[in-house]
Amino acid sequence: MRNNIPIFILCGGLGTRIKEETEFRPKPMVPIGENPILIHIMNSYAKYGFKRFVLCTGFKSEVIKDYFLRYSELNSDFSIDFNTNTKKILSIDHNLDWDVTLAYTGAETMTGGRIAIAAEKYLNGSEHFGVTYGDGLCDADLNEHFDYHLSHNKIGTVLGVNPPSRFGEIKLDQDTVVEFSEKPAFNEKWINGGFFFFKKEFLGYLSKDKDCVLEKNPLVNLAKDSQLNLFKHKGFWACMDTQRDRDYLTELLEKNEAPWI
Repeated sequence: MRNNIPIFILCGGLGTRIKEETEFRPKPMVPIGENPILIHIMNSYAKYGFKRFVLCTGFKSEVIKDYFLRYSELNSDFSIDFNTNTKKILSIDHNLDWDVTLAYTGAETMTGGRIAIAAEKYLNGSEHFGVTYGDGLCDADLNEHFDYHLSHNKIGTVLGVNPPSRFGEIKLDQDTVVEFSEKPAFNEKWINGGFFFFKKEFLGYLSKDKDCVLEKNPLVNLAKDSQLNLFKHKGFWACMDTQRDRDYLTELLEKNEAPWI
């Protein structure tokens, strides 16, 4: 069943907050170790059986298209007969069994519009689908997330995370400090972790208009209708917004301490 659930990955943004990396490539193609962060995200799904992907491209879409068009060649032995201009793959040195669709959704289209445009063509009758961004990693059990979504029978289920604060926390009794914590490890303030499962009915909340933002009217209205559940995840989660974030993820990988692997 998991194999037939399309996962829509938002790959079309400008990535302006990490401009030093996105001047020549879209953010999902920024490498973490040897592979783009996009491949790490797709691997996170694939290990739980989700192997059907729809990449919603926009900014510098040609970079992503070229990567996947040449993936087998770059990871295989092959020969070229220049007399006939023919090419033969001799051995495939990867074990990917994914179904990857690259859907161009416009250079300036916002997140909700991208999903609506791609889903109209490539949902292919599926009753459920996943959505995530092209810059976030976590170690959540996505099987549990999907099972939770199915069992609660809501239109949408978002992964809720509560990353530790980068800043200290001070608790006061009037002006007296009663507790000082340098960096609280856990709090009950849940935020959008960027991993979703939806019923196909969610498409009714979206618009193909380029200004449709997933996080605004679609999710706000879904919540107003009591159709959005939260799947709580207390483990690892990180979003690659800045160069500092990218360096942090790279360091974890180089130390063999990457929780998402």
